[in-house]
Amino acid sequence: MSLENKVAIITGAARGIGFAVAKRFVMDGAKVVIADVDDSAGEAAAEDLKGLGEATYIHCNVAERLDVRNLVAETLNAYGDIDVLVNNAGIVAGADFLDLEVEDFDRVLSINLRGSFLCSQAVARHMVEKVQDGGEPGCIINMSSINAVVAIPNQVPYCVSKGGISQLTKVSALSLAQYGIRVNAIGPGSIMTDMLASVNSDKAAKNRILSRTPMLRIGEASEIAGVAAFLASPDASYVTGQTIFADGGRLPLNYTVAVPE
Repeated sequence: MSLENKVAIITGAARGIGFAVAKRFVMDGAKVVIADVDDSAGEAAAEDLKGLGEATYIHCNVAERLDVRNLVAETLNAYGDIDVLVNNAGIVAGADFLDLEVEDFDRVLSINLRGSFLCSQAVARHMVEKVQDGGEPGCIINMSSINAVVAIPNQVPYCVSKGGISQLTKVSALSLAQYGIRVNAIGPGSIMTDMLASVNSDKAAKNRILSRTPMLRIGEASEIAGVAAFLASPDASYVTGQTIFADGGRLPLNYTVAVPE
């Protein structure tokens, strides 16, 4: 699934799933822009990838319209095009429904949902102009979650934002289909990132995750990157408006599975 000479923006790519996607894209031949608010981690991530191919870091708070405009402008200045956008930036704010502060709800929605909308709209405008000028259509990949379907009671804004991402994916896919621009989403289950690393030292917590995962293992960020590489490639040329759930079988499960000792 070659992405040779394609230009890809990946938000929230300084670490975790975003970095894994950036690494896979660079290995597949893409020129990658890592967008993040953590400048030190973002610069380090870009340096790491330069040994594999072409990567650069651009500071961007996806909730800020001016930052997004600058991200698009700087990418076009650097590479002259944008073929792929991966809306991966996301945050969480844990609190029970009755205790959640409005400010925390707004903060999560501003990054996870508003940010995906702002980036999608800004990049899609460039993609539409390119198509109208005779160029090839690009694609947009949103990072959803199984929590767009199932819920966690103390992760109210996160679950709401991921539900919104599913609908944003469908709406923008329908709007942009006339230009050949595809929009899809990935819905990861439990993935071994920094946020989940603590379960390795907590047997009970790990067993709770495994008991609701028929494949009896936690996923790797590289496996989500593989789905992103497929969606960005010509192999997915007739796929749009879809969410691919990579969750080890969790969503179809209506009970728990036995976890071996």
